[in-house]
Amino acid sequence: MPYLVPPELVEPVTRGLLGAIDVEGGPTDEQLAILWSVVDHLWKRGDLREAGLGPLGPAEMAVEVLDEAARRRFHLILVTLELSRHPFSAAQVEQAEAYASALDLHGADLEICRDWIAAGAGAAMEDWMRCFGALSPANEEPALRGEHPASEDVWAPTQIDLELLERIDEFHHLPDGSLGRSYVAFYERNGITVPGSESDMKMNAVAVSHDMNHVIAGYEPSGQGEIALGAFQMAMNDSEENLVQFLGNLLIHEAGVLDPGGFSPKSGSLLRPGAIELLGEAFDRGSRCTRDFSHADHFSMAAWSLDEVREEFGVVPVTVESPGI
Repeated sequence: MPYLVPPELVEPVTRGLLGAIDVEGGPTDEQLAILWSVVDHLWKRGDLREAGLGPLGPAEMAVEVLDEAARRRFHLILVTLELSRHPFSAAQVEQAEAYASALDLHGADLEICRDWIAAGAGAAMEDWMRCFGALSPANEEPALRGEHPASEDVWAPTQIDLELLERIDEFHHLPDGSLGRSYVAFYERNGITVPGSESDMKMNAVAVSHDMNHVIAGYEPSGQGEIALGAFQMAMNDSEENLVQFLGNLLIHEAGVLDPGGFSPKSGSLLRPGAIELLGEAFDRGSRCTRDFSHADHFSMAAWSLDEVREEFGVVPVTVESPGI
């Protein structure tokens, strides 16, 4: 559903976000740009940018915003803003925790950010890997679940999977414009290794689902595209598994702190041309979906046209360009 926050609560939620990033001399330019992009794209309140809004503190926010869904949306945007502050800041973490406590909000991000400040980036990475690993079965492509014995270490490299490669290769015989053909074209276009083709790849079933979501949502696997996909999925369904995936995208591509293997950590991907607008639109596009496709059986829809898949789930087109890997 569009907006996700009742119209009458958009202003207090925005004021709360302004308060939450008002640390160490005030919000950064990047944080403000992200906030106003979300306010404009997701909540359609671009007028608030010039309204001279004053911040709301944690206690005031708790009184003015009682709606649980609005509180969750507030926290989602705050996570994005928190991890977009460079350098990463203990004051920002403490401020985010104060708002979370006042609003009775919980999430993996609170533990990860606190441990990053207290014990370093390595501790934050261990926290995230543990959280993501525990949720990995929910993020697997449904048709591939349970095909291989579970490993005690979900991050251990998998073996070359000839059966999976054969199933993916069959997509080449599907019609042009189908989900399956678009899926294999995604790998070819971006020079990415197909899941199952290398023995050092991890979580093949998770990778298949993740990349299907890239294709359906319409985002390329650049840093800004990964962050946009995470935001899209969170707006579509703010489940814990989607939250942890979005955190991973931000930690890898915006904070530049996470490297669970097979990735190239980057800092400040949202500073690239068009990236912040892409993010704002991604929240809006995800919110407009009629159903969550992120954990659907994509293999069962492989022969559908990509347009049909998008129509089925209410996926509207991407309009913001954000070139570059």
